[in-house]
Amino acid sequence: MTINTQDYIEVTLKPQEWSEDAVGIIEAELSDLPYNSFMEDNDADGRPVLKAYVQKSEYDARMLKTVLSGLPFRVSYSAAMVVPENWNAEWESHFEPIHIGKLVTVRAPYHKGLKRSRFNITIEPKMAFGTGHHQTTCMMMESMLEHESCFRAAKVTDLGCGTAVLAILAAKMGAAETTGIDIDAVAAQSGYDNVALNRLRKRISICCGDASLLQTESNDVLLANIHRNIILQDLATYAQSLRRSGMRYANVDKRESRSDGGLLMVSGFYESDAPDIIDAASAHGLRLIGRKEREGWACLIFRRL
Repeated sequence: MTINTQDYIEVTLKPQEWSEDAVGIIEAELSDLPYNSFMEDNDADGRPVLKAYVQKSEYDARMLKTVLSGLPFRVSYSAAMVVPENWNAEWESHFEPIHIGKLVTVRAPYHKGLKRSRFNITIEPKMAFGTGHHQTTCMMMESMLEHESCFRAAKVTDLGCGTAVLAILAAKMGAAETTGIDIDAVAAQSGYDNVALNRLRKRISICCGDASLLQTESNDVLLANIHRNIILQDLATYAQSLRRSGMRYANVDKRESRSDGGLLMVSGFYESDAPDIIDAASAHGLRLIGRKEREGWACLIFRRL
């Protein structure tokens, strides 16, 4: 399955007063409709706008109007069909290689002659499915590298995997079994294609679904770069599916055993959302062991007690 650009609608939104909080609220509300891609841009007058993308079959003008009218601020908007020839061409023209220190390089297939890193990931860029450029994805990759020992021979699940860049990095870091889950079928297909592109089909499985696919007490590491509301909604499921502290767990390669609790890394939300997530996580037996903040975005790392 591939993206058929004629099946997508682009909605351009202009909050009365532009702010990161306003953009975050709009994205969170529209994600439930469901809009599966977002991009900040400028209009013809140079004013900031948020562009949201939804499949034509899912577009409901009345529902969009109802949701926007219920926000605590005014939002003007317009909708138009996506021009087919501009979909990936324009996106790819702005796609630059990503370097996480000297350890990770994320590139597109057409990027040639790049100096190789320890972990090299090839991603076919698809609009807003997670190419690694966003601050949240970069912080997630940095956090993964800082906890590398937790990934060796581990069972890892990447929730809201998109292009599967985090799942691919986990596999390259030595995870024995990695699963990517995304509720959007197009995003899941993008992840599957990138897993094949990186020759990891035997080590990574991609599923279309939500957190209900998680199996109780079976994961060493969970990765969730998703919206705040989804994280809060699914925290109980995350906690239940992580290995508890004190449980002896022999790695697949039998080189070591683990008795520490499983690891949860979450991002995709603003710094102002972190206290709510930390409080909710604590209530489900998850202890905060690390955090990162960048340009207003946050990344939190928890350990299962």
